[in-house]
Amino acid sequence: MSFVSQTQSNISILLDDVGLLERMTTFALSTIPCCLFLFINGTILFTLRSKPVFRETCRYILLFNLLLADTAQLAICQVLFLLSVCRITLTYPVCGMLTVFANITSVTSPLTLMVMSLERCVAVCFPLRHAMIVTIRNTRLAIVAIWTSSSLHNIFRVILLLDFPFKNLDSLQMTNLCNEFNMLLGSRSKMYDNAFTGFLFASAAIVVISSYVGVIIAARSASTGKASALKARNTLMLHLVQLCLSLSSTIYNTLLVAIMKIIQSVGFIRLNKFLYVLIILFPRCLSSLIYGLRDQTIRPILLGHLGCHQKLKTVAVSG
Repeated sequence: MSFVSQTQSNISILLDDVGLLERMTTFALSTIPCCLFLFINGTILFTLRSKPVFRETCRYILLFNLLLADTAQLAICQVLFLLSVCRITLTYPVCGMLTVFANITSVTSPLTLMVMSLERCVAVCFPLRHAMIVTIRNTRLAIVAIWTSSSLHNIFRVILLLDFPFKNLDSLQMTNLCNEFNMLLGSRSKMYDNAFTGFLFASAAIVVISSYVGVIIAARSASTGKASALKARNTLMLHLVQLCLSLSSTIYNTLLVAIMKIIQSVGFIRLNKFLYVLIILFPRCLSSLIYGLRDQTIRPILLGHLGCHQKLKTVAVSG
């Protein structure tokens, strides 16, 4: 038995020591904020489709794609987490389908951030050619390319997964909890996944940082609007922060394996729940706050859809 499988079995035994009250507390503390931000993200997605200015502006189309991927991943990760808290095991096909969807959305986010960074760089460095380069058609083609790349990556992962001798198993029912790490059932799958993740985020980091440097250089030029360059620089900095948050979710399983070698107690189970909220849940919830509430065009419409505008009017009339 491998170290990971043995550790997972030990975790299953340790879960018996965790009381029902603690499980219910974990369920509430993770589910309530998740549902709240799923509602906020859904409202932002509705807002981005409610006005022609959002549907016909390239950066808002890209923002819609980013929030859609983050919202889908947040929902899938929460389902997998609740299954683990309730100690519900799945079959390999069902778990594989869930992890494939989760992985597609996790790859889509950094790719979308790359395109959004390039769009801002073109807007500042080549303002006269921006309307010709960044068109709605090109933006939609970029989004299609993003989802196609994510899907091809997962198709290749599934092909590698087929090398696993499933016919030698007594049952397709998993003995371990369903997560992406437990679906890497071979050394080639793990090597490919690590290589692809490293390449993806190295490429995304290079694109975002290069765009940031290009905007800084353009900001020093007399022909570039200082206010526009400053705003684009701050936006690119937010893209870099969001990229780092996306990267943190990819090291979640690797971090758990490292902690398994140090902590072998119920403390690990509690630490696992804390890391899930910090590394998986928290970054996905930040997308709506970073992009939705910061944008001066989106914010008043979003607050109106959330009912805040109506409440403010009521308070003003009452006063």
